[in-house]
Amino acid sequence: MTFPLTWLYAPGDRPHVVAKALVCGADVVVIDLEDAVAPDRKEYARAATAELLTEVPGVPVHVRVNALDGPLARDDLGAVAGLPGVSGLRLPKVTSPGQIARIAEATAPSDGGAPSLFALVETALGVEHAFAIAAAHPALRGIALGEADLRADLGVREDAGLDWCRSRVIVAARAAALPPPPQSVHPDTRDLEGLAASCAHGRTLGFLGRAAIHPRQLPIIERAYLPTQRELEEAETIVKAAATEQGAQALPDGRFIDAAVVAAAQRTLSLARRI
Repeated sequence: MTFPLTWLYAPGDRPHVVAKALVCGADVVVIDLEDAVAPDRKEYARAATAELLTEVPGVPVHVRVNALDGPLARDDLGAVAGLPGVSGLRLPKVTSPGQIARIAEATAPSDGGAPSLFALVETALGVEHAFAIAAAHPALRGIALGEADLRADLGVREDAGLDWCRSRVIVAARAAALPPPPQSVHPDTRDLEGLAASCAHGRTLGFLGRAAIHPRQLPIIERAYLPTQRELEEAETIVKAAATEQGAQALPDGRFIDAAVVAAAQRTLSLARRI
C-alpha cells in the first residue's frame, strides 16, 4: 500500500509551472482548472491540460475541475476525464452524494469502471453531508476539506474554529473505508514554521499528508507526517511481540497491546517504507 503525503497544486493555465511541479518530488500533482485560473483563462487552461495529459507523466496527476453546479465543469470533465495521464478527478464544493454518483456515471468509459474521484467539502452543507458523500460511489477514492471557502462560509476567524469540521470529515472518510484525508493547504508559502506547527496539529487530528501550493512546502509536510525514529522503534517492538505471542499482552515496559495497537504499529511501519 502506498501513502501519498504531498499533493501539489499547479495552475492549469501555466504549463511551465505544471512542468516544474511534475519533477519537484510531490507524490501527486493537482492541475487546477478552478480557483487558480482567471475566468478569461479557463478555456486555455482546459486545452493546455488536455494536451499535456495525452501521455502519462512520471507522477500521478489529478485535475481539479470547476464547480459542479456551474457551466464549466461539464466541458472540463469531457476534456480530461478519459485521458491517459489523468489519475484522478478532484471535485470542488461537493454538497451531496448525488453529485458524486452523477459524475461517476458521466465519466465512466463504455468498457466499465470509472476514473478515481476525490471530493472536496468546502461548505457547511457539505460538512453536514460528509459521510453520505464519502460513501456515495465506489469510484470515490478520497474526501478532503477546502478550508478557505469553508472558513468564509462559516465566518470562522480563528483556525481552531475549523477543528470540529476537520474531525467530522476525518471520521466520515474512515467510516466509509476511505484513506485518512490530507490537510487543506497552508496559504502562506513563506511561513514554514507555521506550516510545520499546523501539520503537527493536523496529524494529531487524524489527517495524513497535506495539499501544498509551493514546492518549498513539500519537505515540511513530508517530515511532519513520516514516523519519527522513536515511533518506528516502538512499532517494531509491538509487531515483534505480537509475532511471538498471540492475543493481548503487556510489554516489559508495562504497555498493554492488543489487535488494535498492533494494527496501528503495522500502519506506522508501512508508512515508513515509502522513504
